[in-house]
Amino acid sequence: MSAPDEPAGPVGFALHRPAGWARTRVDGAPPVVCAVLVLALLVLPFFAYPIFLMKALCFALFAGAFNLLLGYGGLMSFGHAAYFGFAGYVSTYATKVWGLTPELAIVAGTCAAALMGLVFGAIAIRRQGIYFAMITLALAQLLYFICLQSDFTGGEDGIQGVPRRALLGLVPLKDDLVLYFVVLAIFLVGMFAIYRIIHSPFGHVLRMIRDNEPRAISLGYRAPQYKLVVFVLSTALAGLAGATKGIVFQLASLTDVHWSMSGEVVLMTLVGGMGTILGPVVGAAIMIGIESYFAHIGGWITVLQGTIFILCVVLFPAGIVGVIQTWFKGARSA
Repeated sequence: MSAPDEPAGPVGFALHRPAGWARTRVDGAPPVVCAVLVLALLVLPFFAYPIFLMKALCFALFAGAFNLLLGYGGLMSFGHAAYFGFAGYVSTYATKVWGLTPELAIVAGTCAAALMGLVFGAIAIRRQGIYFAMITLALAQLLYFICLQSDFTGGEDGIQGVPRRALLGLVPLKDDLVLYFVVLAIFLVGMFAIYRIIHSPFGHVLRMIRDNEPRAISLGYRAPQYKLVVFVLSTALAGLAGATKGIVFQLASLTDVHWSMSGEVVLMTLVGGMGTILGPVVGAAIMIGIESYFAHIGGWITVLQGTIFILCVVLFPAGIVGVIQTWFKGARSA
């Protein structure tokens, strides 16, 4: 059964606008804000350390991918580090052992993460709520121990000394500044893909399923298929971020597949603002900035991160960007 004004595809996907399209609102950033942000990112490497900026961009894309799943799909994954870290292993291995150029290595890592997301998602999507979250965590831990014991990943040593080959065989990436603009382009493409997914009919149906799944099912939408697709899209984008990070830092390690990395991306998303376009970017910038500039305090950095999280929950319950958007909307309506 499909909605009266909405034909459904062979697997229940919307071909045109879903029912209730006009009433469905997507939180986005004003074009002026996006333009200023892009301009700032273009000039920042001339004033800041490019390696730090590239790390922030990779984690911002990772957080954006997770936000696509949680903020718009309503699915809490406690194992997203599996796709981020495994893609890093694949891209670095493909570069060092297979001799692939960076763009092919990144594509290989992204495809590997998407394939893993398809398999893991098909298993986890059968359950909901806390059961779904626990299954994703269990699968991620399974991958962690495989990476720990596998010769392919180098075990505890990881994959190190990955060469920076020329992009497309033409553009040398040994210069950090050149590499930064390549990473920036990947980040912008990834964020634009997230934006288009959210603002598509598919994205609006996702929000409908997130807000009222029984109603969406009664209208003829096959919720499990939508959830599986957004899960795979999220894992692919997380893999894109992880594969890029592996090329930037010329290594892949167990840190990126550890459960703590899954918790870190949750923290980034909630601090910045779940269900917003720029929220994960802001959250990632804050957390990576804390890790980089307060590294000298050692283990106390987790206390600092926890304190910031508590303050954000108390003062900014919708996240930093979410509260700012609410303030602007209130000012406009006043």
